[in-house]
Amino acid sequence: MQSAVSHLSPYSGSWYPGDPSELDQLLDSLFESSERRTGPYLAPNAAGFVVPHAGLIYSGTVAAAAYRHLRASPPERVVLLGFAHRGAAPGAWIPELDAYRTPLGEVAVDRETTRALLDGGEYRSLPEAVLCDHSIEIQLPLLQRAAPGARIVPVYVSSLDTQARVAAARRLAALIRPGTVLVASSDLTHYGRAFDYQPFPVNDWVAERLRDLDDSVIQAASSLSSDLFFATLKSTGSTVCGYDPIALLLETLRPLETDEIFQETLDYQTSGDITGDFQHSVSYGALGYFPARSFHLGPEDQALLVASARKTLEHYVNTGERKPIPPERITPGLERRAGVFVTLHSKGDLRGCVGRRASAEPLWQTVPVLTLSAALEDSRFRPVGKGEAGLEVEISVLSPFKRLADLDGFRVNEHGALLEAGRHHGLLLPQVATERNWTAPQFLDALAHKTGVSRDVYRNPSTRVYVFRAQIIQ
Repeated sequence: MQSAVSHLSPYSGSWYPGDPSELDQLLDSLFESSERRTGPYLAPNAAGFVVPHAGLIYSGTVAAAAYRHLRASPPERVVLLGFAHRGAAPGAWIPELDAYRTPLGEVAVDRETTRALLDGGEYRSLPEAVLCDHSIEIQLPLLQRAAPGARIVPVYVSSLDTQARVAAARRLAALIRPGTVLVASSDLTHYGRAFDYQPFPVNDWVAERLRDLDDSVIQAASSLSSDLFFATLKSTGSTVCGYDPIALLLETLRPLETDEIFQETLDYQTSGDITGDFQHSVSYGALGYFPARSFHLGPEDQALLVASARKTLEHYVNTGERKPIPPERITPGLERRAGVFVTLHSKGDLRGCVGRRASAEPLWQTVPVLTLSAALEDSRFRPVGKGEAGLEVEISVLSPFKRLADLDGFRVNEHGALLEAGRHHGLLLPQVATERNWTAPQFLDALAHKTGVSRDVYRNPSTRVYVFRAQIIQ
């Protein structure tokens, strides 16, 4: 690839402020707004992200949910996967340049990595003037704020067929080392007549229906299967613009799963939410991809959470007062918003179990509340009585949920599972299989039975199965 001078982004002064101080102020505002919306918790060890790419005043707050993770643990190298909105020939294209320039300074291109990608033939180069697009360049100020020392590997992805996508992913995965993070740039649904996509009318339900539509695409992406992702786009008609960058991201992450990777929705919003106008609306999502260990609580967090649950239960048993007692200290780990179940046992027998698949409140608030619910609201058991002794507490903190592309992906004794079949849904924690010495087929049979459907439900293509891991704390 021929060396080139640094490239001044043409989006400076239009898609974001051209004045450095104004841009700094906007970035401060976006990062602060993101923390207010999503909370202070940041998962470590990110492998990749999907981020939106509208003007910063529109999608910047959602994008900041991803970039705040990068700021907490700055990478050495970011592989930035975008696409040219005006179209490009099929392929994975690397622009011919050494650096980008924004009002905040230069962002260096990792020429060593780009040369290694080009050597195999799966990637090719073109002049920056041919490829230049906001899908990549709108990310630069956010990246400069989050990881000012990072080098980037810009790649424009266009209409890769399955064979080309797998080959490109294989070469990219071979070059990934610690300190490298993948970022795919894409907005979600483009809704309205301006986008020639209006599958439902503009009415009081449009925001909810857009969220459901986007959620189906997000869930498909959680599988890390580009085939399922594309099948979902086809079945829904969803107008996700950066489907090629997302698909290459998913395909690249799959061989990296020495520690199973889970997708977390970091934030979601639509332009209609921001402007109040849903006649034309674009959806923005920030998705993070993390190894399972990223969601584990450390010893101190575990001890604080169990103590909170036990004190809450003891206070109720001794006084009859339903009062959640929070942990003595609120650590960063306890600020995580996660699915969690609290299980009570009495002399080894189940005494109550209540949980949430997801929570809008942090763990330090959710666990004591669920402890009381497990004691008093599980309809299978009589409520725990005042003075009742011998109760034991078990807390299961859940990873994010991953949609299975097929049942071969289920791992008995490691995965819990959620089954969705029409209006029926049911969940089993992973320790249920261990406690009962179940095989995978036995677990899936029991899950279908709990859901209230027959075992044949798994043959129905509309059935969805999601898996998760649980950190069990006692």
